[in-house]
Amino acid sequence: MSEDPKKGIQDLKKLNLWRRYQSTLSFILFVAAKRLFPKKKLRIEHSMSKGFYCTLGKKVSQAQIKKIEREILRIIDNDFPIRSKMYTKKNAIKLFRKIKLKDKVTLLKNIRKQRIIVCSLLDYHDMYMMHPLESTGKVHLFYLRKFSPGFVLVFPMWQDYRKLPEYVPQPRLARIFNEYEGWAQILGISDVGQLNQAIKGGNGPEIVKISEALHEKKIVYIADRIVKEYKKIILIAGPSSAGKTTFTKRLAIQLLVNGMIPRIISADNYFLPHSKTPRDEFGRLDFESINAVDIALLNDHLLKIIQGKKVQMPKFNFHTGRRNKGEKLVLPADGVILLEGIHCLNEKFTYEIPKSIKFKIYISALTQLNIDNHNRISTTDNRMLRRISRDTYFRGYKIRGVLQHWSSVRGGEEKNIYPHQEEADEMFNSALMYEPAILKKFCLPIIKRVKKKQPEYEEAKRLCDFLELFYELHERDVPSNSILREFIGGSSFVY
Repeated sequence: MSEDPKKGIQDLKKLNLWRRYQSTLSFILFVAAKRLFPKKKLRIEHSMSKGFYCTLGKKVSQAQIKKIEREILRIIDNDFPIRSKMYTKKNAIKLFRKIKLKDKVTLLKNIRKQRIIVCSLLDYHDMYMMHPLESTGKVHLFYLRKFSPGFVLVFPMWQDYRKLPEYVPQPRLARIFNEYEGWAQILGISDVGQLNQAIKGGNGPEIVKISEALHEKKIVYIADRIVKEYKKIILIAGPSSAGKTTFTKRLAIQLLVNGMIPRIISADNYFLPHSKTPRDEFGRLDFESINAVDIALLNDHLLKIIQGKKVQMPKFNFHTGRRNKGEKLVLPADGVILLEGIHCLNEKFTYEIPKSIKFKIYISALTQLNIDNHNRISTTDNRMLRRISRDTYFRGYKIRGVLQHWSSVRGGEEKNIYPHQEEADEMFNSALMYEPAILKKFCLPIIKRVKKKQPEYEEAKRLCDFLELFYELHERDVPSNSILREFIGGSSFVY
């Protein structure tokens, strides 16, 4: 990891300020919706289209959305103060039971934390993982867009608070979230309180088994589709710590079951020598740029492989910065190529390969588990915890370095992966409903090594506070072929 520590720390501060911006807007949205439609339940579901996808009851009309938008603007313009007060857990439960926020009551009953900070705006009360800003007038930029049956709350990106991003609908991403919501209904779990309640009741091992079975069912479906459509090159892409490697290996097994012979190729082996690698704005080697890959050679090899020719594969040596000779590859008549790399969804990456034989898969850990109705669990936080576990236990990195580097990882994903995710033929959600309850044991002791005087402490404390919400599950119940094993060890696959 060659991230500039100072920049990494500055970016962590920007990210946490951005999270407070999100919490402030979420609180204002809750108050606006409650004032206008007191009988409807607001739920802030997940990130989508550079904002949060929200529901208000079963469906919301365009006219209702406009009313909410105007009310939010009124609250912002009045610059109302947002106050906070410490409650005992018993008194917080009484408060939220009185104002009929049952999700808060369930959460508080099923966490060990005894002191609760409650936020107040006008006559409304709520809780947020990241404390809102001091007043409503500090969040000027937002807009709402209908996305049936709910709407999207769009706000600035963390890199620049001075402008709003363009709204781009993401119907394919929405479908994968809907699929995962269906999985949540099968499990009977949609938020942390319910998960903890199930673990307390001894149902943790069953949740693990069902979650893993749902993963396997989806992988089987994707493999069957590849065989049915007779695709020869499977392109697999996704952000860091999505579980691409384990997914690819499990997909290969299912293709074998279907009578196809898979050959796995890593796009990383086609990196250009360091002397030809482009550099970023800070003069560092930019391995996340598409121009860091020898695309011409990659396409030449892929064409030869699908024509049945024997190809001498490259093997990139990250220590010397050069390509060495790898194994020779011949694809049999019933063979299929699985190509994994961050640029695989970008059509420029495999420009010479006919679209008719390509099948693109996007994989990410798109958690649908919420803390409660107004506090979502960030998909990037889920992946960050995976990365902390893997990189500190198995790759020799220090926790402070992992935290510093994360903003750089996110920047690369936002530039190279997310713009192409809607081009995927299939999306696979690698998130497991139960995984924070497993990762807690691995990550919490590591994160607690960050001291108060160190600049990464604010981020470390945020992650600790999040993990402390969960009851622990023992990793013995996690099967050896689970995607989670890629990050906690004990996998039956060789990496």
